[in-house]
Amino acid sequence: MKYKFIEDLTSDVMFEAYGRSLKEVFENSAEAMMSVICQTGKVGDSESREIELSGRDEKDLLLNWLQELIALVDTENMFFSRFDIREISATRLKATVYGEEADPAKGETVVKAVTYYKFSFEKVKDGFKSRVSLDI
Repeated sequence: MKYKFIEDLTSDVMFEAYGRSLKEVFENSAEAMMSVICQTGKVGDSESREIELSGRDEKDLLLNWLQELIALVDTENMFFSRFDIREISATRLKATVYGEEADPAKGETVVKAVTYYKFSFEKVKDGFKSRVSLDI
């Protein structure tokens, strides 16, 4: 399972994402969040954007990663359907994200931000798990 949505919020959306590696949990977190923003199965991958980020630790890096994707949706009017993290450590990542110009017919919900409400990132028995709450 890549991710699941949690039904304990009324005004926000919360999900947990999973991965056997740091790379996989970050990609799955991005996919889960983008599935709230748009119909990812209908979004092409004809355009790409390069992303380089840093953070104090994995949790901070995850927050920065998701916030950067929200910023790209807002500032470049893009939807993303594929996420390729090329390099990742506890404090830095380099990625290429693929998508296309936002089409209202493929849109879902406007996500304003990632919140700190129950936000978590942890190493678990078979990899990593993130819990993310989105302000919609």
